[in-house]
Formats: sequence, C-alpha cells, structure tokens
Amino acid sequence: MSTPAPERYRPFASVPRRNLMQEYLEVPALIHALGIPRGGRILEVGCGRGMALPPIAKLCAPARLVGLDVDGDALADARRHVDERGVAAELVHDDVRAMPFPDASFDVVLDFGTCFHISRPEQALAEITRVLAPGGWFVYETPVSQLLSHPVRSFGRRLPWRSAPSLARFRGRLLWGARRNAA
Repeated sequence: MSTPAPERYRPFASVPRRNLMQEYLEVPALIHALGIPRGGRILEVGCGRGMALPPIAKLCAPARLVGLDVDGDALADARRHVDERGVAAELVHDDVRAMPFPDASFDVVLDFGTCFHISRPEQALAEITRVLAPGGWFVYETPVSQLLSHPVRSFGRRLPWRSAPSLARFRGRLLWGARRNAA
C-alpha cells in the first residue's frame, strides 16, 4: 500500500447529520439525476465511513461494490456501517493514486470529492482512468458542490482534466458530473 505523507492527509470530521444527508438524500439524488446504470462493477474512491455504499447497493444493484480509502479508521467505521445495513461491499485500504486493481476493473467510479482534497490529483485521475473499463463512467462532484460542502477547504480547487484526456464529459447536473472513458 502506498499512502500519502501524513502531513498531506487531513481526515474530515464525522458529522452525523451530514452523514445521514449523504446516505439518504445526496447519493440517491445523484444516482437518479445522472441515471447511473444498474448491475455494473462500482468503485467509490475515498469512501470514508461508507455512507454512500448502502444507497449505491440498493439503487444500482451492482455486480461488484468496492469502497477504497486511505484512512484505516474510516474503513473500520465503513465496515460496521455496511454490515449493519446488510450490504455486501469490499473495503480496500489503499490510495486512489496507486490502486491495487487490474486495468478496466470497474464500469463506474464514484468520487464524492476526494480528488479535490488530495495532493497530486492528476495521479488519481490517471489511476481512475486505468481501472475504468472503456465506456465506463467517472462520476464526480462539481466545484459548485465542493464549494457548498467545504467552502474553505475547496475554494479555488479544480480537477486537472488535461491530465485525463480520455475522460470525456457526457453528462452533468449542477452538483455532479459524469465523464465517460473513451479509451
């Protein structure tokens, strides 16, 4: 496992109300607004405490559901969370910038802001592109969503799309976007 330098990683506080809003409002709204396909292999990068995994499982009925995070404590919380809800999800302790999955392992990769908050996001986008099957979807929060959620931490941040030229934008809503892997 290759984790970022400790001074570069700052975990987000667990806010129970925010967690519930993500699980019961934000994730279902995103899935419906973007029309995320059912039955695929889905990876959530930066899954944290696993709040998004139960609604993804319920609404997308994935063939495979994986949550990846660099924070072992958050993954322990995620394990408890998905187990309490009876969700079958693989949880992987690793870095989005060096993922342990073979090429083209996933049909959908979801990111609820991780790439906005790490150093070297271009490496994360390259890895996401690598593990995403041709025609697969990368679903991400827009800068507007990030600014609303984390105004201080997100101010002025943008994703370096030039570093991932095969991720072609094809769908978007105010708070979320989707790019398709044209590779």
